[in-house]
Amino acid sequence: MSEIIFDKDLIRRYDKAGPRYTSYPTAVQFTPEFGRDDYIAQARASNEGNNPLSLYFHIPFCDTVCFYCGCNKVVTKNRSRAEPYLQRLHEEIRLQSELFDSSRRVEQLHWGGGTPTFISHDEMRELMKVTGQYFNLLDNDEGEYSIEIDPREAHGETIAVLRSLGFNRLSMGVQDFDPLVQKAVNRIQSEEETAYAIDTARREGFKSISVDLIYGLPFQNVERFDRTLDKVLQMSPDRLSIFNYAHLPELFKPQRRINAEDLPSADEKLAILQHSIDRLKEAGYEYIGMDHFAKPDDELAIAQKNRTLYRNFQGYSTHADCDLVAMGITSISKVANCYSQNIKDMDAYYESIDTGQLPVMRGIVLNGDDILRREVINQLICHFYLDFEKIEQQFGIDFNVYFATELKDFEVMVEDGLIEMDNRHIEVTPAGNLLIRNICMVFDAYLRGKDTQRFSKVI
Repeated sequence: MSEIIFDKDLIRRYDKAGPRYTSYPTAVQFTPEFGRDDYIAQARASNEGNNPLSLYFHIPFCDTVCFYCGCNKVVTKNRSRAEPYLQRLHEEIRLQSELFDSSRRVEQLHWGGGTPTFISHDEMRELMKVTGQYFNLLDNDEGEYSIEIDPREAHGETIAVLRSLGFNRLSMGVQDFDPLVQKAVNRIQSEEETAYAIDTARREGFKSISVDLIYGLPFQNVERFDRTLDKVLQMSPDRLSIFNYAHLPELFKPQRRINAEDLPSADEKLAILQHSIDRLKEAGYEYIGMDHFAKPDDELAIAQKNRTLYRNFQGYSTHADCDLVAMGITSISKVANCYSQNIKDMDAYYESIDTGQLPVMRGIVLNGDDILRREVINQLICHFYLDFEKIEQQFGIDFNVYFATELKDFEVMVEDGLIEMDNRHIEVTPAGNLLIRNICMVFDAYLRGKDTQRFSKVI
């Protein structure tokens, strides 16, 4: 595990809002002036490199609403509402496939949500069948094919069905096992349901199992959260994510049902985070970055050691060379030198698909400076290290000249002990690891002199 020094004074001083850098430029810079024709041009251009593909499918439906959630979702008890959506998703698959050479292998595939396990087993089979008709899915188990599940939805044969469809990695939300916390956020999920899902996934041969927890929810404190950690660590997932709850009721309607006075104080949140890090370190997990931890033999930890790790809209990943083609409402693609986002409104999405049009809502074509800064930020956020010479060779620049302003700004962080820096490299220190977003923000040209309050707090 990467060494972490938990310096409360430093954290308080640097705990401001900032991007999570699942992309650079971030989605804030996407513009509606980027349209379908721009995306189509980028997609066709991407065939020249013949890179493998990563496919993402957004399944937005949820049976119940979790009050903390900020995802794009449709909350309904009516399972039949999935059918018309999936019909359009099948058509979008066909429309997208026309842009990409059929020889390009799908090395990465992910179903996210919402709750992908909301749909029936037959609907799951049909979605994977249609995907295989139009894209070159692998016929072995070498790809990274993952799905987010809700253990409350994964009864009976569900996990076996998912394995038979080719999924070999699985992630699930837990957030907290404490009954008082669960009631406050409307996420009632038993330890038994969760253990069943994990045990079944292991029996079925899933290669990696990931669990999400959230700190900063109502009624949480160190003692209560420690009991959840005990239970989760006994289940021994391959990966753990411990996310900070950002209370933004003005942006996310469900959060208005959370009483702000029930939330833990800033000091209590820091104490929960520090205790969680200590517990995971004792249990043998390695710190990957941001809120992610993994066992030493997990692919994320191995990719970090090999310096092949990168970030995309699903978080940390091991397939940096893939073009990401995302389908379904609100999903975001990264193809060639562009990002594009699909329509967010369901009716508008249906209308676009029904008229044979790709549902692109907005996006951005990256310029040379964007691509350079994206690589710099990726190296730092994934590996906590930046080799100037490597960037110079890749982009044909003099690093110290090109980034003279940024390097000057880093002098304060050097004094504060977040980084070590000379004229050839930047290395993040154990005290700076938790503040990696702050470090990356120095290289963000779009943030210079701008307000960052539209983003979540870094801790």
